[in-house]
Amino acid sequence: MKLYYSLINGNWVKSKKKIEIQNPSNQKVIGHLFDVGRDGANEAVLAAHNAFKLWSKKSAEYRSDILKNWYKLIIKNKTSLANIITTESGKPLKESLAEVLYGASFIQWFAEQSLRVSGETFSSPDISKKMMTIKQPIGVVSAITPWNFPVAMVTRKTGAAIASGCTVVLKPSELTPISSIKLAELGIEAGLPNGVLNIVNGYPKEIGKILSTHPMVKKITFTGSTNVGKYLMKQASSTVKSVSLELGGNAPFIVFNDASVEDSINGLLDAKFRNAGQTCIAANRIFVHSDIHELFLSKLIEKVSKLKVGDGLADNDIGPLINNKAIEKVQLHIDDAVKKGAEVIFGGQRYKKKKLFFVPTILIKIKENMKVFKNENFGPVLPIINFSDDEELIALCNKTNYGLAAYFYTNNSKRVWKISEELEFGMFGINTGKISSYINPFGGLKESGIGREGSTDGLESFLEKKFISWNQN
Repeated sequence: MKLYYSLINGNWVKSKKKIEIQNPSNQKVIGHLFDVGRDGANEAVLAAHNAFKLWSKKSAEYRSDILKNWYKLIIKNKTSLANIITTESGKPLKESLAEVLYGASFIQWFAEQSLRVSGETFSSPDISKKMMTIKQPIGVVSAITPWNFPVAMVTRKTGAAIASGCTVVLKPSELTPISSIKLAELGIEAGLPNGVLNIVNGYPKEIGKILSTHPMVKKITFTGSTNVGKYLMKQASSTVKSVSLELGGNAPFIVFNDASVEDSINGLLDAKFRNAGQTCIAANRIFVHSDIHELFLSKLIEKVSKLKVGDGLADNDIGPLINNKAIEKVQLHIDDAVKKGAEVIFGGQRYKKKKLFFVPTILIKIKENMKVFKNENFGPVLPIINFSDDEELIALCNKTNYGLAAYFYTNNSKRVWKISEELEFGMFGINTGKISSYINPFGGLKESGIGREGSTDGLESFLEKKFISWNQN
């Protein structure tokens, strides 16, 4: 059985404790992960701190060249990386390949953006003084990433941090660590010096506490659940760290009566069933105008019934959920909805007994007191809600603590502006179910997070701005 190590100061490190890594498609053990725990986390932070002294002084061109090499190696190894993602997360291979390309794009983007970091000069009110700002890397960064995008969430964070001149201690999910290890191997091959990128593997509680409280860590960036994000934020406050949080969502997907039913359903399938619904920006509450409600449902059932569920390495559309806990949560949401008056018109149960596959499910007669309305279901469940009034719709969509992504289909340009301005969400897909790119600022409002990743904002979040007032007399 293959063993997987942590990376600390350029060395592959093992420990006494091991964690089983399973393929969710068949629940077979594919390897064992060394859990380096608190001691490993402390060692990695010190290594990153020492490496920062040299890395932060390197030119932007030097860092950019290494990142460009890293990008080329990721692209060269895209097939093997995609196979790793599918094996450890279960998502269909075509999705995994798309994730590798998406993840690589952040490395390329931030390699280029690192050359554009600049300060400002000001027209001073005092002619004896010159006034300006400079930008410098913030320091050691701890990055905690989720299992559902084990390549893209790593590159989106580490690419920006390393490009800015920071060093990184990465804690990937213990459910999907192999992708991060492969990325690190390619990073070393690309020329990353020892200590610039460190990986600490293991269970999150002990490691997370070190990474969120250690005084040498100057910033924490986290993608995951809102509850964990709040906990990390509270711990980070002990040393007043900079915090970036990309947390949970409860995305509305709205189909107005002037929209193409066919196009909106295709967009819905994109926005919902990617990674079996296990994404933070997945469509979670589906609002369909009453004028087209029946037509929409009939065509939706027709499309959903053709989706193939099974092993991600085979030619399937939907893979497994990540573990039994995820299955139980989805089933709980469905059972709760049915108990409160909802009706299952398609699916509603596991695909095969004792397996982690779940039949894509369509629910109707949804009420506000149901878990599927209030909470992120993180599974292949479509709760359909009938609406007729735009103002009531806006109020319903905003009736959540989350505000990450929203989608709507309409051909009315006036409505586009109104809905975009009045819905309390950080990102919108208008007549599309795909919104993610290296170019867009990724992040949300309310309890969906703090800060933005990607775009020009992604690099800026790892830089400190200093003001200089220079008296030349």
